[in-house]
Amino acid sequence: MKSILILLFSLLSTFFGQAVEKPKLNIVFILIDDMGWKDLGCYGSDYYETPNVDRLARQGMKFTDAYAASCVCSPTRVSILTGKYPGRLHITHAIPIQGAERIKEPLPLIEAIYKKNLPLEEVTIAEALKAGGYISATMGKWHVCWEKDFYPKAQGFDVNVGGNNMGNPGNYFYPYNGAWRMTKKHPLIRWNTLPDGEQGEYLTDRLTDEALDFMERHKERPFFLYLSHYAVHTPLQAHRKMIDKYRKKPAGKHHSNPVYAAMVESVDQSVGKIMSKLDKLGIAENTVVIFTSDNGGHGRITSHHPLRGNKGNFYEGGIRVPLIVRWPGVVSPGRESNWPVISTDFFPTILEIAGLPARPECHMDGVNIVSLLKQDGDLKRDALYWHYPNYIGAGHPGGARPCSVIRKGDWKLIESLEDNRLELFNLREDLGEKDDAAAKYPEKARELHRLLDDWRKDTGVQMPRVNPDFKPRQNEGEKAR
Repeated sequence: MKSILILLFSLLSTFFGQAVEKPKLNIVFILIDDMGWKDLGCYGSDYYETPNVDRLARQGMKFTDAYAASCVCSPTRVSILTGKYPGRLHITHAIPIQGAERIKEPLPLIEAIYKKNLPLEEVTIAEALKAGGYISATMGKWHVCWEKDFYPKAQGFDVNVGGNNMGNPGNYFYPYNGAWRMTKKHPLIRWNTLPDGEQGEYLTDRLTDEALDFMERHKERPFFLYLSHYAVHTPLQAHRKMIDKYRKKPAGKHHSNPVYAAMVESVDQSVGKIMSKLDKLGIAENTVVIFTSDNGGHGRITSHHPLRGNKGNFYEGGIRVPLIVRWPGVVSPGRESNWPVISTDFFPTILEIAGLPARPECHMDGVNIVSLLKQDGDLKRDALYWHYPNYIGAGHPGGARPCSVIRKGDWKLIESLEDNRLELFNLREDLGEKDDAAAKYPEKARELHRLLDDWRKDTGVQMPRVNPDFKPRQNEGEKAR
């Protein structure tokens, strides 16, 4: 009799234990293209209107020192998908451009030739989540490959809407056609981001609608939604009524472009629709929302004041990005973290959020930041690193040349790979990177440079080569003329 009662109790315990077992969390990852650190109301803009993202920040945690793994898009995106530094993957520049091909002047270095496709043998976050029972969708920009065999469905995503090998949509209004030539020597490339649509349809709205439909169809199972907007990348195009609204609005202290402001607001409306849909479906409390950007904003379009630099270089304006995480019941509303984090960290963090085991052999450069989100511990990381063995290319506002960068604590060191010149900044005292402290603190510069050199060796990064045809004096004369 006793054995029967024990068996019955065991069965009932198992049944009720399964009944109250919490479902896996949904994950919505919203990646904005080229959104600068100051391009949101919650980060200080007095011109761009972003009430929905601001609300997200009030409901979650805002990071002040979040970084993209590169100052351009493709390298950052591969770091998000793999948890590895772009230098380790040898994908260090925007696919498919070799920047030096677009620069007419002689260059001191021959830039490293980088991979044009994210290798299929790399385990992506989508593949890791699929193994854990998730369904995954990517909506929007992909841009981590040049060949179609490396598109999202080959990298673990079940659904792909609008993701291809191009870095911009060509046109934000239907039809979404684009045409581009790398240099005069290269053939004209034509593409269509989405083959179907209606006249007047706006791409940011369309991608949002596709995301809403995906969540509706899969609300009963755990999902990973990678909403990778093309906005706010060029070309600058937005709804006419919204542009007119900002044209009538007084310019802000540092922001004043009405078309860009309208694009930012369209992204904000997208966030609002996503959050409203989660509420309507009754899954908002079971969904973690992450909002960030792939690099700094375009220097000719927006301002990153007080930061120096912009997209296309490795001063703070080119790599420091907004990051907001909303995790109901875990992240205390309205919190702010000044711990330095970077885009390689998303992979291990998302795995823990999903209740899945870490894969350190995959996301070897990422650090799980859940301890920061829960505010119950610090990060066990010594420094952050960047490596760029390339040239940004003519006509680009950033002007990046080959360099490597380290941030350790408040100190940041930039090494020029052309002449080995070191720049040292204390970001706590000099956020705008105005005063190079390398001469004042030579020991600190040497210490960081040793760490940077060791990291390059450990990760197997590619280095540019000396250009034997480069003649400095002749080149300086040409520049002077």
